[in-house]
Amino acid sequence: MVLGFLRAAGPSTPYDLKQMHAVSVGHFWSLPHSQLYAEPERLAKAGLVGEEREEAGRRRRRFTITAAGEAALDAWLADADAPSPELRDVALIKLFFGADPHAIAERRLAYHEQLLQTYEGLHADLSQAKDAPRGPISTLEAGIRHERGMLAYWRELLQR
Repeated sequence: MVLGFLRAAGPSTPYDLKQMHAVSVGHFWSLPHSQLYAEPERLAKAGLVGEEREEAGRRRRRFTITAAGEAALDAWLADADAPSPELRDVALIKLFFGADPHAIAERRLAYHEQLLQTYEGLHADLSQAKDAPRGPISTLEAGIRHERGMLAYWRELLQR
């Protein structure tokens, strides 16, 4: 993810990476923000990113992807294998252990409706943008379908 952000955005601070994560893949790939501060340093030690530090002021560190980082990112993107996805939803754990399905379903419906609106709005904006990259559009389409499926599930649970 860090290599992908650096390729797309160019030189970036860990804070920049955190911001990029929040408005893009953060919708489907959560991680502790501290990882976006530690990972660039690890990648620098591996020679996959370069690091420059400001001489004065806040002495921010800016990272750039190296040729080795480009090659590693290309190899990772070309590998079609991916581990099985995980579904981690506290509401489902609560249901499993006997929580009131109606109380949970009402809250989950509101959450998934809001998220669906967000994804549909982002999709509409990106779809209208000239030369918009296909990857984010395709990812939003998966998110839209997921949210529609979750809405159907919670609505059905309410009607039982």
